[in-house]
Amino acid sequence: MPWLVAHGLLLERGPRRTLATAGFINMLGSGVFMLSAAVFFTRSIGLPVSQVGLGMGAGALVGLLAGVPVGHVADRRGPREIYMLTLAVQAVAMAMLLLVHSFWLFTAVICLTQLAGSASQAARGPLVRGLAGAQPARFRAYLRSGANLASSIGALPAALVVQLDTRGAYMCLVLGNALTFAATAVVVSRLPSLAPVPAPAGAGRWSALKDYRYMAITALDGIMSMNGAVLVFALPLWIVGHTHAPRWFVGTSVLLNTAMVVVLQVRASRGIDGNASAARAWRRAGWTFLAGLCLIGLAAGLPAWGAVLLILLGVGVHTLGELLYSAGSFELRYNLAPAHAQGQYAGVFRFGSGLTGVAAPSLLAWLCLGAGTPGWLLTGGIFLAVGLVVPHTVRWAEQSPHRAG
Repeated sequence: MPWLVAHGLLLERGPRRTLATAGFINMLGSGVFMLSAAVFFTRSIGLPVSQVGLGMGAGALVGLLAGVPVGHVADRRGPREIYMLTLAVQAVAMAMLLLVHSFWLFTAVICLTQLAGSASQAARGPLVRGLAGAQPARFRAYLRSGANLASSIGALPAALVVQLDTRGAYMCLVLGNALTFAATAVVVSRLPSLAPVPAPAGAGRWSALKDYRYMAITALDGIMSMNGAVLVFALPLWIVGHTHAPRWFVGTSVLLNTAMVVVLQVRASRGIDGNASAARAWRRAGWTFLAGLCLIGLAAGLPAWGAVLLILLGVGVHTLGELLYSAGSFELRYNLAPAHAQGQYAGVFRFGSGLTGVAAPSLLAWLCLGAGTPGWLLTGGIFLAVGLVVPHTVRWAEQSPHRAG
């Protein structure tokens, strides 16, 4: 144990390790479910794919509405208590999926799970800020690295459940995820209760929604967050439909991304300890995304070995951009938000990436898959443009009157 702590592989004993453990447990269950949810909805519940897509889209949109109000409540009532409550709701909502037998009931339960999930992330934001300690960027990077490790481990039981393809296996999957939410709540209960930061005189109740400078950063982050959908949505379809790379290579390319995040995220966060360094990280990420997407886009038409080589290089370079972007995003998300409204601002920030996540599949299908190689170059150019604009936008956002307090 001491060796792991000394080499940065494990946090020192205390609240930060407890919060990281809670996040690992939560993501372990969620990772298993996310990887096999669509199969569960179609094979076990018996819904057609079109209805599953419609219900999940509705849930994603409804979930976006919960972040800001719940974040505000967490700021005023204490984040630990609200976070535990949202986890309990998630556990109940997940278990309710076993009772679903129609499209409308499915949609209602999915909307509830998405609402609770969005609320949970907003309530967690002030906890991360309050417990980050002297090296907040390193702590946030550690949390992300742990979440990716949990998601990778979750791929194994997810694959087993899909292979068994029985009602009993799917029931175990759903109940297992519900239990991880409950277990996460138990672990979170061991954290110290953080007192709400008093709001300064004159601070508005919904200051995050009025802070248009922070909203601009949120919009830019939403665009940059599409980098994740590039690998999990556009790349697999590109490999299968537009290159000569073998189909099994789809999993290998995503595995490379996950492994790099687990191993390198903490190291990538070093030196990113303020708004200026976070903005520079985004600028470097923009150039890196452009290079990575160019390599992936040029794989079309090459022989199998050439396509595999270019895609592997492209995914590796793209992941380096993802590491820089994530570290910078974490820093700006918390630093540009006033201390008394961390939960509310976290809800706003999540709204930006969530809204983009809803639109990303359609946009990337048009750009990367419909336009071919030029579309990949154009997508990289969009990321670069955002990266170049961010430093100027950050300096402007630092002058916001809402940052007081």
